[in-house]
Order: sequence, then C-alpha cells, then structure tokens
Amino acid sequence: MRILHYLPSLSLTKGGPVRAVLDLTSGFAARGHHVTLLTCDRGDAPSQWDGADTSKPVVTVLPAPEINSQPFAASHKAIAAACVDQAHIVHVHGVWNYSNAQLGRMARARGKPYLVSLRGMLDDWSVQQKALKKRFFHCVFVKAHLERAGAVHCTAQAELDQSGRWFPKGRGVVIANLLDLNPFRSPPGPGLAREKFPILTNGRPNVLFLSRLHYKKGVEVLIQAASRLRESGVHCNVILAGTGDAQYASAMQNLVGELELDEYVHFVGHVGGPLKVSLYQACDLFALPTSQENFGFVFPEALASGTPIITTTGVDIWRELKDGGGASIVERTPDAFAAEIKALIEDPVRLARMKEATKPFVFRTYDEKTLMDQYEGLYKELAGRE
Repeated sequence: MRILHYLPSLSLTKGGPVRAVLDLTSGFAARGHHVTLLTCDRGDAPSQWDGADTSKPVVTVLPAPEINSQPFAASHKAIAAACVDQAHIVHVHGVWNYSNAQLGRMARARGKPYLVSLRGMLDDWSVQQKALKKRFFHCVFVKAHLERAGAVHCTAQAELDQSGRWFPKGRGVVIANLLDLNPFRSPPGPGLAREKFPILTNGRPNVLFLSRLHYKKGVEVLIQAASRLRESGVHCNVILAGTGDAQYASAMQNLVGELELDEYVHFVGHVGGPLKVSLYQACDLFALPTSQENFGFVFPEALASGTPIITTTGVDIWRELKDGGGASIVERTPDAFAAEIKALIEDPVRLARMKEATKPFVFRTYDEKTLMDQYEGLYKELAGRE
C-alpha cells in the first residue's frame, strides 16, 4: 500500500503524538509499504528518511512559512494534493489544526479513504482548555471532518468513551500506540544511571518522574507529596527528569526551595536513550500525577524496565495498567501520592509482586507484531485492499 501520514510538526518537543507517528510510519515502511510523512516541520525525523532507502518512510516538508496552526497556502495545497493522489489511504493526526480538516476534504474530493487519530485532543480535560474556542472550531470544522472519516482512531477505550460524543455519527476504533520495545529487551542495567546521578546510591528509595515539566503533568503534586513523606518520616529521592516551559520549571524549583526539599527532590534535565532505560531500572517507583494522557509512552516504558508505577485516572489506559498488576491508580492529590508511595515502600512484598507483573504485561499487551497487524488490517479494510 501507499500510505500518507500528515502531522504538522515532527519535533519531539511536541510530545507523545510525534513519537507515535514516527514509530508507526517506520513500522509500516519496514513491512514493505510505501510511506510518505507529510509535515511542515521535519523536526526529529531521521535524516535517512529521504527516499534513498525504500525500507524507510519518506518525509515531504511543506515550504516555509510553517503552517502548524494555519490553513494550507496555495503552494502547500499543490504539494499536499500530489501526495494524496499517490496514496491508497491518508492518515491524519490531530484535530485542532485547520490544515488537518483541509487534508481530509482533499482526500474526500479525490475519493481517497482517510482516518483520523485524535491523540487525546478530544479528552474531557483537553477540550476544557480554551473551551469556547475549541467548541466553535469543532462545530465549524472538526465534527464533519471526523464523521466523514473512514475511522476515528483512539489509543484506549477510555479515550473513545470521552471523545465519541464529539463525532456521534462517526466510527471509532481502538488500537494502542505502537511502542518500540527493543531497548527494553536487552536493557543496560541501573549502573549507567547510578554513575551519572550518584544521588541514586544514597540508600534511599528512588521515585522517578520522567516527562515534560508542564502544569498538566502535576509536578507540584509530586513535590508536595515529597514534603508529606518527609513529615511522616519517609525519606526518599524524587528524581524529576525532563524539560519544559522555563517559567513553570523555575516555579517548581522555587517550590522545592520553599518546602526545604533540596536534599530530596532533584532536577536532572532531559534524559534519553540507554540512560533513560537505565534510570527507569535504577528507580523503585515511577510516579506521574498527570491530569490527562491519552496513552503516555512513559508508562509502558517504566513497566518494561521492571519499575511499578503510580498514576491517575487522567491516563486513558489506566484500567489496562491497573489490570496488568504493575500499577497503582490514585487521586491526583499530594496526600494520595504520598500515602501510596509510603505504602509501597513499607510493603516490600507488595512492591515485589507488582514488579514481577510489569514486564509480562507490557510485552504481552504491546507486542509490536500484534499491534502492527491491527493497524495494517484497518488500513487494508478502509482502502479496500487484501
């Protein structure tokens, strides 16, 4: 098949959707399909995706100026139309860019089936942000775009449960994000992280936060939980790995100082590659008090590293995580996170039982071949191809 994907930016600073698209397009190309990735910002797409290697996707970049949140210009339309004409199926990612709806109309006009991945953008929490603006945009552009799509893709049933009311006549399908599990099949071990971050070796339990430093992620909740833990006599290291908005990050660092937690809470910046896997392995727990995640790659990553997790019902895969046995789901409050961290630290038998459940759940639930078969089956169905 000839498959066209559209995502306005491929910069990983945009979060999980970019990672999901890069992994998915790479997987389809490896299966012998011709994959074109249309974008306005090449971002973090591999430089080898230039068309020279037919086993890899081809990135087509629309000319400047960047149109991440603007309509297609005439020159953009010509390039996009040529890509649509060559495709058997079009996969659009996201809903809040006008160009997404334009590409859907372009596909319909040319008789090409298309599907839309929501990427959490119609979750309850997400819709409540700039709610009036989004409701207007949805009414004018998004509703018809989704209801005329061959399928509206969600990565969890909880996402479809929340978002389905925004496209009542549309067809929702659920397939989990594709996750490259190879780095976790032969992990580097905790030594790499312990050498880089000696704080991990001071004898205290290590609790890891690894995500963007963003108010949605609840960094302040975890910092306040660390204060509650200290007050209750539980001393642990809270490792905050990630970068984000400078003003918010500064506010979180100030909060640590105000609560006199410099000895316990440590900002380590961006961590990636083998060091990231090692850091997961070096920690006893992974904690993320997030408001909303439609999937959240960090959760299966932590579990694939053997690290139990604590998070909230704001994660659309929270039921799957809980049923897997390696996750605890609590309220998004400092008291709830502090209480659960304390309970697990003081109950090594329960913590060990959760740890034993982590890897089997991930490698069973997010098996790459199984997920790729599901995506490929959906594509073939929509495109009318065997």
